[in-house]
Amino acid sequence: MTPDEYCQQRAAASGSSFYYSFLFLPPPRRRAITALYAYCREVDDIVDEVSDPAVAEAKLAWWGEEIERLFGGQPQHPVSRALAPHLEPFDIRRDRLLLVLEGMAMDLRQNRYLDFAGLRRYCHCVAGVVGEMAAGIFAASDERTYDYARKLGLALQLTNIVRDVGEDARRGRLYLPLEDLQRFGVKAADLLAGRYVDGYLPLMRFQAQRARQAYAEARAALPGADLRAQRPGLIMGAIYATLLDEIEREGFRVLHQRIALTPLRKLWIAWRTWVFGPRFGAAATA
Repeated sequence: MTPDEYCQQRAAASGSSFYYSFLFLPPPRRRAITALYAYCREVDDIVDEVSDPAVAEAKLAWWGEEIERLFGGQPQHPVSRALAPHLEPFDIRRDRLLLVLEGMAMDLRQNRYLDFAGLRRYCHCVAGVVGEMAAGIFAASDERTYDYARKLGLALQLTNIVRDVGEDARRGRLYLPLEDLQRFGVKAADLLAGRYVDGYLPLMRFQAQRARQAYAEARAALPGADLRAQRPGLIMGAIYATLLDEIEREGFRVLHQRIALTPLRKLWIAWRTWVFGPRFGAAATA
């Protein structure tokens, strides 16, 4: 199996919405974004699947060393070998790849966020900086496009947090800021126990509105000159914004189940967005 095949397998097997945004790209850009996505999956799986924090820390440290080997021309892992040809053509930077690792390390060292400012920093590390790298792969001719990508990364991660409240709670993690829980009278213990208490629905509506505001800010920040090139990111946004709507229609019943879109629906949204443009944010059309 070649490094590119390894990354392709990782992306396809995940079932992620991100995979659908890659389908319409020309081969060089598709290989680059697939390798980047595989890197994110590799390091995220360390946090989610390795039960011993010391072992997880060691594995993340190995990836830090591997990034240095990658930029030194001696990558070892199939994912970093697949990334190697794309570093210079698509401006994939060492500091951005390392910042993703920093975000993963945050998951090992804390499982609560006091306020949105702290959560926003985490979201930037695990999603905003990935958005910046993705924007470079898709082709960005305007510096403002990177601002759009950071905002879109925040919106996508906030949607993930809403979707995964129950799943994260079962792992002992809460990403909803504690200041928000206090504001709506919801105790962390209630979420950890999977209880739909009074205050839960207003709390989740507030989180959804925060995510929608991020989508609107992202869409407004994207320069028209880069609209066509950035369609893969807009596909991600359209799929995740639709997922957020679906979760709200289901009454945010995410403490005991995972709400998801079907692959066919994701493919339809991807095709529609590629052909007709985005349907989320300030400039969305019905």
